[in-house]
Amino acid sequence: MTQDKGNSPKTVTLSLTDLLGSDYTEAACSAHAFLDGRSLAESEALANEKVDFYPHAFARRIDELLPLVGTKVCPPLGRSARGAGTRGFQEASRTGPAPVSGLGLFRVGEDGRLYLAAKAEHYHLSVGHGFPGYRLLENARRLGIPNCTHNNTRGHITRLLEEELVAAANGLPLGSDRTGIDRALASNDPQVINRVINLETGSLAVEAALKIVLRRFYRFEKEPEPPAFEGRIPVLLVIGDYEGGIAANYHGTTTLTQVMRGLWPALGGKLESSGAMLVRPVKINDVADFTSVLNRWDAGQHKVAAFFHEIVLMNYGAVRLEQKFLSKAYALCREHDVPVVADEIQSCIWSPEFFLFREYGLRPDLVSVGKGCPGGEYPAARILCSAALDTLPQFGALVTNGQEEIASLAFLVTMAFARANSEFISETGEHYERCLGDLAARHPGVIEKVEGRRHLASLFFRDTQKLTRFVVALTQGGVDISVQSYKAKCPPSCLTKLPLVTTPKVVDFIVGRMDQALRAL
Repeated sequence: MTQDKGNSPKTVTLSLTDLLGSDYTEAACSAHAFLDGRSLAESEALANEKVDFYPHAFARRIDELLPLVGTKVCPPLGRSARGAGTRGFQEASRTGPAPVSGLGLFRVGEDGRLYLAAKAEHYHLSVGHGFPGYRLLENARRLGIPNCTHNNTRGHITRLLEEELVAAANGLPLGSDRTGIDRALASNDPQVINRVINLETGSLAVEAALKIVLRRFYRFEKEPEPPAFEGRIPVLLVIGDYEGGIAANYHGTTTLTQVMRGLWPALGGKLESSGAMLVRPVKINDVADFTSVLNRWDAGQHKVAAFFHEIVLMNYGAVRLEQKFLSKAYALCREHDVPVVADEIQSCIWSPEFFLFREYGLRPDLVSVGKGCPGGEYPAARILCSAALDTLPQFGALVTNGQEEIASLAFLVTMAFARANSEFISETGEHYERCLGDLAARHPGVIEKVEGRRHLASLFFRDTQKLTRFVVALTQGGVDISVQSYKAKCPPSCLTKLPLVTTPKVVDFIVGRMDQALRAL
């Protein structure tokens, strides 16, 4: 299956003034001219420089490099540092593909070979290496805009990003008129997302959501008013694995979120036996089971504290939760006063609606956002919630570096580019899904099914050994993908997460390489 090979992302041309507003850049220019001692005109030139986010020459170079994937294009690194990683990291390290340089979809490894980042450098390289639009970040630095700030002095850029995230969560256009944003920000409707906590990683964002829902059971400090469900035992519902356990969900690497996926079993057992917290699985896409589990644990001394879910389970074979299942689950949660946490760390910005929950027509109570939004330039994540769940004090979910201004600017740049390319993202993702479907149909004895959504996709294999040989062939040929064969009863699968700048031509190249590897099995 082919598509017009001329398709490529639309470029966007913006200045800092366009993105951040003239009032702000005028103030920044005046301050920089004073501090630096240069003329105001030089500062204003930086603020007003128009930057082409995806020039034609850049896109053309990506096309020129594509046939060279897997070949040696540079001399290898002579002496590579051993490092001092822990045993687990050292055992997993592969220095050959470790980057020495990157451009767009590609990186050159220490072995001098060209690699194609078909899993977005483990899920966060949304707009490719060396994205030209990030020149605005350099301009901001040259203008003296500091990245380092403090929680009590959140800068204009970070506050502007908060507003834009609220706009995106409520379906308002980027750069929406003040009326729409002000209405959303002032709303007390529990189904209107209008609060943002700035954090650094997805793990911390989801942990903040966990703190918010547990705040309805436990006092954070010595508050005079008791929480709504003080004295009842909180029960967290998560997506279960095919073995009936809790290993399918993945909501981060903090201690309690690891307990939520079956790690630290002795600790989880003590939390449960003491009545501090329980975790219970619900079957994938099974409304009857969800109903049964919710009714069982939202009664008596127990109270379901929240339902946590991803839409595409990237750490469980990219299994996708169905819209019908989630719609019914949300309705049941509303009836039982159970907050829903939509973990969009993986899927946000990869959806043409920015949030995949909006495509599904869902209204979660809390939403996590991160991964590809700052494009791999910075660790930056956010938790969004409604006014009804704005219950934590400032130090309830806080990190020193969460308010970084240049990190917030990276978010805004990526959002602007993604919004301008929503149609391209959708069409390319659909093309990838169709191509994988055709590939599976040509190799039914090897591939069981295709899972995921658009750029977030996986192939489920019928045989683990063939999967391993397939992935080895792809990676040796320079196409970087992941194997997943270690989770409970999750059929062996390989994972991909294509960057948003992937073109139909690149899709056809990747699927063509997959077809070659399958034919050679």
